[in-house]
Amino acid sequence: MSVPQPVTGVDWRVDSLTVGDTTRHAPAVARLRIDADGKAAGNLGCNQFSARVTVHGDHLTFGDLRTTRMACAPDRMDFERALSRALTTGTLLAKADDGKLTLTDGAGDRIQLSRGTPG
Repeated sequence: MSVPQPVTGVDWRVDSLTVGDTTRHAPAVARLRIDADGKAAGNLGCNQFSARVTVHGDHLTFGDLRTTRMACAPDRMDFERALSRALTTGTLLAKADDGKLTLTDGAGDRIQLSRGTPG
């Protein structure tokens, strides 16, 4: 029997994003941390972001993202826009297991994350 793992208080590395039939691998800097007080922060692949997030059991709802405004290579900017959309499309179902986290939206699009190292 596996015990549900917490989503909050963990530095998550974004591994990939699947929208429809297309999976994109994340830039190495992409990460996410959700604190128990409802604050989320991280990197979308180029820019830093912060947001409010509501955690209700295994459901997460992100508010508007506040981001820095750096320009990066087009592929990183494309990933960043897609990840930003995926995080803010509505309520995400979170499934954490064995150091991995999957966030799935109502359309079945998925963000795959894994435990990262702080920093």
